[in-house]
Amino acid sequence: MTLPVVRPGILDIDRYVPGKAKLAGKKRVIKLSSNEGALGPSEMAVKAYKQAIKTMDRYPDGGCVSLREAIGRRHGLDPARIVCGAGSDEVLVNLARAYAGPGDEVLMTYHCFNMYPIFALSVGATPVIVPETDLTADVDALLSRMTPKTRMVYLANPNNPTGTYISADALKRLRAFLREDIVLVVDSAYAEFVMKNDYADGSALVDAGPNTVMTRTFSKIHGLAALRIGWAYGPAGIVDAIDRLRSPFGVSTPAQAAGAASMDDGAHLDAARDHNATWLPWLRDRIAALGLEMTPSAANFLLVHFPAEGKKTAAVANAYLNKRGIIVREMGVYHLPEWLRITIGRGDEMRACADALDQFMAAR
Repeated sequence: MTLPVVRPGILDIDRYVPGKAKLAGKKRVIKLSSNEGALGPSEMAVKAYKQAIKTMDRYPDGGCVSLREAIGRRHGLDPARIVCGAGSDEVLVNLARAYAGPGDEVLMTYHCFNMYPIFALSVGATPVIVPETDLTADVDALLSRMTPKTRMVYLANPNNPTGTYISADALKRLRAFLREDIVLVVDSAYAEFVMKNDYADGSALVDAGPNTVMTRTFSKIHGLAALRIGWAYGPAGIVDAIDRLRSPFGVSTPAQAAGAASMDDGAHLDAARDHNATWLPWLRDRIAALGLEMTPSAANFLLVHFPAEGKKTAAVANAYLNKRGIIVREMGVYHLPEWLRITIGRGDEMRACADALDQFMAAR
């Protein structure tokens, strides 16, 4: 009997490993492993979701018209050049499906979001992993790896898991020196948290030419990770291409309603941004006082460095926190085995995490 044969390369793809959500024997945990929004969803979003489930017997609006209009209002963008998907993952993989394939190369940084190489490999393209400088994307290094085979660049800005970013000028320079036939994908999942004057989310580059796309998500500051809503803003031609590849009803009616309501709830978004602006430096200062190094984060998490050997390694610290019901993100799958990533949660969760790290570092 001849069995179905998996396409070459598919079984070589490493599975994505998400952050842990549960701990054996712990009924209540403090989950700081997935960069979810600390304040959760807007009350307006919850109300809209509950109202929308009354029509669950009907297919959703495949074009996500109301949702795209709400996104456009919030960000000052043309809804006709926005496409939505089941999380930004769907939009990101559809960009690879549209613009890369066997024999092509897709550039990404060494400590990039782990789904980028999976997206490239899934369409038969080759992920080209580019070294960083101080855990930050290096524009010159990216440009140096450009070849006639390069078709796309995935760049998270700020980056997950490092929290670092490149300036608006650096991003503009990257676009200027890439060939015009290369699609630059600026993944701005954490843009709303950035409090830096020299930062840009990428939308201006989209407006400036036909070859840049900005992607965003509702999973972070909007607190709607379970609903799986993402979107892209791009040139009309690129949006048309990925719109043809999306699932016909990929974003459910309740998700669309909640997303639109969240976009219109500016007060909640401001509160979430202010919360992060308060607790990110608070936790950073508490950890720095322990003598531990961190990358300068512009997002809603901290990447914390532990000693490579001895009793205070990242693995030992992680086990210590787990015993106290605190889940953070181990970084081995990101080639950072000596680091832990800690999401900014509620105030009580930050105090509990900081106190546990104090006790861990003080223990002999």
